[in-house]
Amino acid sequence: MKPELLEMQLRHWHELKGGKATLINLSENHTFCIDMPDKTKHIIRVHRPNYQTFAAINSELMWLEALRSDTELNLITPLAGINNKLVQQLKTEGDNISHAVRFAFEKGQEADHEKDEHLFSDLGRFAAICHNHAQKWETPKGFSRPIWNASAILDRDGLWGDWRSAPNVKGEVREVLERLDYRLREQLNEYGTSSKHFGLIHADMRLANILRYEGHSRLIDFDDCGFGWFAYDFAAAISFFEDSEKVPFLKQKWLKAYRKYRKFSNKDEAMMDALIMLRRMALLAWIGSHSETDLAKSLKKGFAKNSAKMASKFLI
Repeated sequence: MKPELLEMQLRHWHELKGGKATLINLSENHTFCIDMPDKTKHIIRVHRPNYQTFAAINSELMWLEALRSDTELNLITPLAGINNKLVQQLKTEGDNISHAVRFAFEKGQEADHEKDEHLFSDLGRFAAICHNHAQKWETPKGFSRPIWNASAILDRDGLWGDWRSAPNVKGEVREVLERLDYRLREQLNEYGTSSKHFGLIHADMRLANILRYEGHSRLIDFDDCGFGWFAYDFAAAISFFEDSEKVPFLKQKWLKAYRKYRKFSNKDEAMMDALIMLRRMALLAWIGSHSETDLAKSLKKGFAKNSAKMASKFLI
């Protein structure tokens, strides 16, 4: 959505009419900062068409609100529109409809995995608290979120697209990744989906989704939350640098913090490498299906080849 088109529809929210919209992030969705004449700021997330349904977005916000109410987590705050609903419908180019949500503006800077490694303790703690809550929370009637299992990621019609259609997936790279696909399905099927290690997860809990302000961490962006293996939240934490030599250290940092709040068995720990590879395949598919984004453009050259190298080591 173009900023000027959003500006024409700010009437959907209290006191935002007359604001100036600036696109601050384009990934799965368009995220805009709204600057008002009185110097206040606001955030509006305009959803990617045909990704999350109206019911799924409402469900995301249900869990977010429950976490805000039931836990001590420092989270973002969704704000209702003039119709008292959190999810609004906006006209986009060609008179298509996109869903949109307003959030309170929060001060802070996005954390960075190269300079903020110590924050993996926060990620472990956040994950454990979210997982504890998910196990006890009774999902409301009509609750609907994606299921991040092997088929949803590895099938040709996967949630983020088909990894086979990603850039440079051919020849020997394709052959290795096909073997990885088979092995992951086999291991994860054996691991199973017991409620002890499978449930509602954030699914994108990485430092890019942590805001830091005055020494405090705030968890944002629940747009990918759904049902998956709890250990997948660590796999998401190392997105795009799974092949870094720092990963074993970061894993132990995450685990130490996680285990202070929640049990994590040796069997669960043994499955972490498989879930890291599953996440890597999800990202490979994402790069192929989101080629218009700057992130996908920056990664497409070597991502498939490096994924195959990781797969070769995993398959030994």
